[in-house]
Amino acid sequence: MNSNEKFNMSRDQLKTKLSETIATVTFTKSDGTLRQMKCTLQENNLPIIDSTKTPRKENLDVLPVWDIEEGNWRSFRIDSIKSV
Repeated sequence: MNSNEKFNMSRDQLKTKLSETIATVTFTKSDGTLRQMKCTLQENNLPIIDSTKTPRKENLDVLPVWDIEEGNWRSFRIDSIKSV
């Protein structure tokens, strides 16, 4: 994808892709720097979630993912994605 093209995968499509595989997502961080993150939503790669915690309200502009290399939850804005 060149810099003039807009990333055009919907949030739901991206969630589906990440639930099936590990992918490298390139996005612009809020400070303007470019970041690549190897991440997933595959259940077998996610930590066990504490079901006693109150779930947060879902922000549809942001996607939380499991960062494979950091071993922690991270998120990025959907509109900041450059490539997957």
